Amino acid sequence: MKSLPTTQRYGLVVLGLLSVADLALPFVSDGEHPPMSVALISLGLGVVTLACLPRAWRANRSALAGVVASRLLSALLTLPAFFVGGVPAGVVAAAVGSVALTVLGVVIALAGARQAVTA
Repeated sequence: MKSLPTTQRYGLVVLGLLSVADLALPFVSDGEHPPMSVALISLGLGVVTLACLPRAWRANRSALAGVVASRLLSALLTLPAFFVGGVPAGVVAAAVGSVALTVLGVVIALAGARQAVTA
């Protein structure tokens, strides 16, 4: 069985933690920030990430693609927080952190994948 580079595992851990946060979103949302529909879609994307994560951990490329795609879609769902008026500062700060950690996790996970291919 192929093993993942340590770098890639760090990226998957970051993305996995973000998906766990997505699972909690419908329970901490006030229904308006974020809207409940966005919170429920985020929950679904968190489930997809967690379903793909064990196979991605075992160096399955399609599962890694599923993890990355679901996390990027989740990050895209936060973008309206930057452009819609009346969003509380705490929600905007959480959106900034979520997007930043998503980008970091994806870059680390994919950099590790590239190392595994070139090694």
